[in-house]
Parts: sequence; C-alpha cells; structure tokens
Amino acid sequence: MKIENSSILVIGGAGFIGSFVVAELLKYPVDRVIVYDNFARGNVDYISEQLKDNRCTIFPFGGDIREIDILNTAMEDIDYVISLAAMWLLHCKDFPRTAFDVNIAGTFNILEACVKNNIKKLIWSSSASVYGDAVQLPMTENHPFNNKNFYGASKIAGEAMATAFNDRYGLSVIGLRYMNVYGPHQDQTAAYTGVVPIMLNKIESNEAPTINGDGSQAYDFVYVEDVARANVQALLSDQDFGMYNVGTEVQTTINELCEMILKLKESDLKVEYNPYSEDDARSMVKNRIGSRVKAEQEIGFRYKYELKEGLQKLIQWRIATGTDQAK
Repeated sequence: MKIENSSILVIGGAGFIGSFVVAELLKYPVDRVIVYDNFARGNVDYISEQLKDNRCTIFPFGGDIREIDILNTAMEDIDYVISLAAMWLLHCKDFPRTAFDVNIAGTFNILEACVKNNIKKLIWSSSASVYGDAVQLPMTENHPFNNKNFYGASKIAGEAMATAFNDRYGLSVIGLRYMNVYGPHQDQTAAYTGVVPIMLNKIESNEAPTINGDGSQAYDFVYVEDVARANVQALLSDQDFGMYNVGTEVQTTINELCEMILKLKESDLKVEYNPYSEDDARSMVKNRIGSRVKAEQEIGFRYKYELKEGLQKLIQWRIATGTDQAK
C-alpha cells in the first residue's frame, strides 16, 4: 500500500499511542495527517512538535467517535484511517455503559463512516485483552477468547464487526492486538493507568513499590514507538484484512519488571506485596505473551526496543518533563 501524497485521519491522534503514530506517519511523504481527538485522554502537548509540520492539523469541529455527523465530515477526502480511540480496561469496569457507547457503538460508527467515505484501509486498535488468560504460550492469533471483562468484550465485539464490514462491504481492515504497551505520554498519574508508571511514581516518591499478587504473573511489554511503527507497517502492507499481535514474544514477570525499574532508578527500596481485590479486573490474567510470527510474516512488523532500553527512554522522558528528578 502506497501512502505517498495521501490524507490520513488519526482518531485518538493526541493520545498515548496515537501521538506516536502521528509522528511516525510524518516520516513519510504524506500529504496530510489530520488528528481527530476529543481530548478526554489526549493532550495537544503530545503532538506540539508534529503540529509545527504544516502537513499536520487538528480537525477543528470535534473529535468524538459518538458524534456520527462530525465523524463523517472528518472523513471527507480522506484516504486512510488509523483508529486508536477507546476507553481503557479499568475505566470500562467502572463505567460499562459508557464503555459500550464508546468502544462498541463508536467502533461501529467508525466502520460505517469508512464505508460511506470510501476509505481505502482502516487500521484499528484491538487488544490482547481479547485472549484473557493464556492457555498456551506464546499466544497465536488463533488462541481462544477467554476474556471475562468489559474492555476485552468491547474489543471482541469490535473485531467481529470489522470482520462483518469486511465481508459485507469489502472494507479493508487490519486489527492490532496490543500486548502491554508502555512509554511516554501514557497517563502517568491518572486513576486509570498502567503498572509501569505506577511503579515509577512510587519509587520517585521514595515509597516502596507495591505488587498485586505474588509478582509471578508474566506479560509481554512493548514500547510505544514500536506500537506506532506496527500501525504504519500494517497500513503499508498488502494485507487487506486480518488481526495481528503487536508485542515482543518476551515473557517478563512483574517481579522482574520491578527489579529492573529499581536498578534503573538506582533505588534500594524493598517491594511490598498486596493481594488482589476481589473485583480487580487484572487478577484474571496471570500470563499473556503474544506470538510475533504472523505480524512479522504478513505485515513486516518486528519490535525494536528491548524492555530495559524502553524503560530507560521512558525515565529520560520523565526527567525531561519534570515528572522525575535526575540522579
């Protein structure tokens, strides 16, 4: 797929992953990159450098995927769409009705608008949450859906609708199942954030990092810049339809992650352990490591950053932005 001189709409383009997708797209000779974002979690500061490029603009009339007429207007004269808008795991647990409106109905709105506006290809963010807890490792894309939470359910529904739109209307859709993404622009202090910033915040405050459970739970941590590249590789690929893991296929326990962060932060704090609360949606998943074979073979994506290097880049960013103090 050639994207030279094309116009690309990035839904959620001011967010954690979306801002890096925008930066990655601007490395190519595209004509326009339009950011469609309601700034519920996105931040214009995340794309401040990209906005200095006159090819990059923010869609001026809104950025909510629930607003069908505005969404359709944004897609006029667009060639390709990359969609990253969604409510996150724990947010969905607390507000399942809104999660339905955003993650399920919103995804339908995107798919419908793509068909209406003759979009050549949609790259859509799914999640490894569709798999739930692993029954085999590494998880291939044929791994059963063992999900039990609202977030994963919304992504399963999105994948099913994408499949139906591809079959009924011939819409070209690539779905990307992200493993555990970390890096700059992730909500560092919000109520709904990830394990990496939570640990970094504790250590920076000279508080003992807390691990839920015994720390043996293992995940596949992938750096945000790699995830952005995966989106662009999926767009550039000749694949018209498919679902792909985006990860490293490297297993890291939470204990190993915490030990690595403590060393990088030059901290001698001792880890504290807490049992999971009964309703913690994360307690269901003890192992989640994705096979990278299909993505490498079919869309040409392979990760670049090992976990230690990615964490170093994240810590440097936190120091540069004043979140952490330099040693």
